[in-house]
Amino acid sequence: MVLICKNKHFHEILTNFAGQKTVFMAQKPSIPKGTRDFGQEEMARRNYIFDTIRSVFLRFGYHEIETPAMENLSTLLGKYGDEGDKLLFRILNSGDAFAGVDFDRPLPPQVCEKGLRYDLTVPFARYVVQHQSEISFPFKRFQIQPVWRADRPQKGRYREFYQCDVDVIGSRSQVNELELVQMVDMVFSALGIRVGIKINNRKVLTGFAEIAGAPDKVVDITVAIDKLDKIGLEKVEEEMAAKEISAEGIAVIREILSLQGGFAEKMASMRSLFLGGSASGIVSETGLKGLDELDELFSLIEAGGVSQAVELDLSLARGLNYYTGAIFEVKALDFPIGSICGGGRYDNLTGIFGLPDMSGVGISFGADRIYDVLTGLDKFPPALGTTTRLLFAVMGSDELRYVLPLSAALRKEGVAVEVYPEACKLRKQFDYAARKGIPFISINGSEEIAAGTINLKNLESGTQIALKADSLEEILAFLK
Repeated sequence: MVLICKNKHFHEILTNFAGQKTVFMAQKPSIPKGTRDFGQEEMARRNYIFDTIRSVFLRFGYHEIETPAMENLSTLLGKYGDEGDKLLFRILNSGDAFAGVDFDRPLPPQVCEKGLRYDLTVPFARYVVQHQSEISFPFKRFQIQPVWRADRPQKGRYREFYQCDVDVIGSRSQVNELELVQMVDMVFSALGIRVGIKINNRKVLTGFAEIAGAPDKVVDITVAIDKLDKIGLEKVEEEMAAKEISAEGIAVIREILSLQGGFAEKMASMRSLFLGGSASGIVSETGLKGLDELDELFSLIEAGGVSQAVELDLSLARGLNYYTGAIFEVKALDFPIGSICGGGRYDNLTGIFGLPDMSGVGISFGADRIYDVLTGLDKFPPALGTTTRLLFAVMGSDELRYVLPLSAALRKEGVAVEVYPEACKLRKQFDYAARKGIPFISINGSEEIAAGTINLKNLESGTQIALKADSLEEILAFLK
């Protein structure tokens, strides 16, 4: 038997395993599947993404908040549909929660009451309700934090990943939807990524179900349609049939999903269908209201000067149950990956927590997928991970003390400076600068100390100069 143990009472453990061969060994470290470590270059690139997104959010008057990594399961369950609930990571309680537990049966609430957040929108709704007396409406907030989903890890899909969420709550104006589209446009233009912004409306999807004669099957229909890109129309129809949607209803939905043309053509066709022009002859007032909202939103987008491609996508469903109006999805045009941004309007989310009639709308930027797109397209700025501008090489204790005042002065001026921590061969110090991408090095000995000068060398160009140690402006000019 092999026992891996770090318990300070290991002698007692040994006694308990009397007669068995016990070996103490170091366990090879690893991390859970679907999670990742990030080194300095990766962190620099991730921060480049976060900083770009954050700067755009701030320009539109949004403010940053944070919520806990874990929430009560009562907050999370039932907000994402059955499929979403299955992807929640549950957290087992500690202490004596397991006393008297029968592990052959489902775990009781006292054993598992909390879960890792699935997204940032539901915790945001909980935050609004809990802090409603402290905030002003409309409330514009953003969050950049990790979320967790018990999904199968694959390329572009992780169990732990960051979302960059931006939401406004307390206003029904579609100016808010316009601003979300403008932020998407501004973020991806700044990152140098061409994207397609797809827009639909959940009221239109409700209209699908109504004219298909299955108004009680709207969730089943939207869940199936949401898989159209992945499994194709035939499989979507099979899934709807399995949910007992009639062949006539499926034919109506097939007609909608097969519509061709631009925005005006699709809107005209949909309006005709919702006015009773489908095979069922059913009129959908809800669907017509969704079309009116889309008309208004697209006219605002046209006036707002959005440069990225925007299109009406009637197959866009976004399976989360809490969306009630406009829905958005953003995909990179030049790199094969899933959605890199998405969201929509929700009218009833805070009502679940006791605050009704508080409409909101928001989107989430998938930072990890954006990272993969920027990497795949080689769009990260060069030398992004380089922070240190100047390395002071150290020849001995006297030389160390000589450069310390200047290193402190340069740091006060905002220059990132390192002092090599020990005297060693210059080759080793040069190699250190090269590995870290440090562009300048300063090597000083007894002659420089006597003359009161500083040697500076540009490692890329090979240019070398000697300046007075107290001529800070000249030194700063050379390091630019």
